[in-house]
Amino acid sequence: MSLSEYRPGTSFLHRAPAGLKLLGLLGASTALFLVPSLPAAGTGLVAALLLYASAGLGWRITAGQLRPMAWLLVVLFLVQLALEGWLSGLLVVVRLAALLLLASLVTLTTRSSDLIAALERALGTLRWTGLNPAKVSLAIALALRFIPVLADITAEVREAQKARGLETSIVAIAVPVIVRTLKMADDIAAAIEARSYDPDLRRERAAKPGISAETS
Repeated sequence: MSLSEYRPGTSFLHRAPAGLKLLGLLGASTALFLVPSLPAAGTGLVAALLLYASAGLGWRITAGQLRPMAWLLVVLFLVQLALEGWLSGLLVVVRLAALLLLASLVTLTTRSSDLIAALERALGTLRWTGLNPAKVSLAIALALRFIPVLADITAEVREAQKARGLETSIVAIAVPVIVRTLKMADDIAAAIEARSYDPDLRRERAAKPGISAETS
């Protein structure tokens, strides 16, 4: 499994600073939930689709970001339909789809290293609290990256349990997903430890004259 789904390209989104894209994602996410209206959510979804097209990401890649979560979107729609009506259900689905597409767009057009560096700079002001910006930024970047991975795992487990007639059992789906997620987390932790990842040591070496951060 690759650590990043970054798709190389030359679009303005690929060239845009990672920090700017994160700020845009934060602003768009906030706006989507502060304005609870179907036209606003629909505008956000259309904007996300246009951004995918402008970044040179085909419809297969675009649809691939939502396909693993399709079952969840259907469930949310049915729940809202039963509780508040179809307009409320449609709003929830459109808003969540727009948010998922925008979040995936950031990882698809941004290298993991650039994403981590941008988060580290943003969190640098909190160092006085004892927070380690490098470690926190890595955790956030990994969380963003593995949202679609977890969706893929869930879809694979559902397909496997469907063959056993257990696709409607929450326990039969949740347990394997949790086990596979914990195994994946353990593998990632082992890979990081094997590479002796130490952000503080890396920073100290980079600050010394004549010593490049690449040597750490």
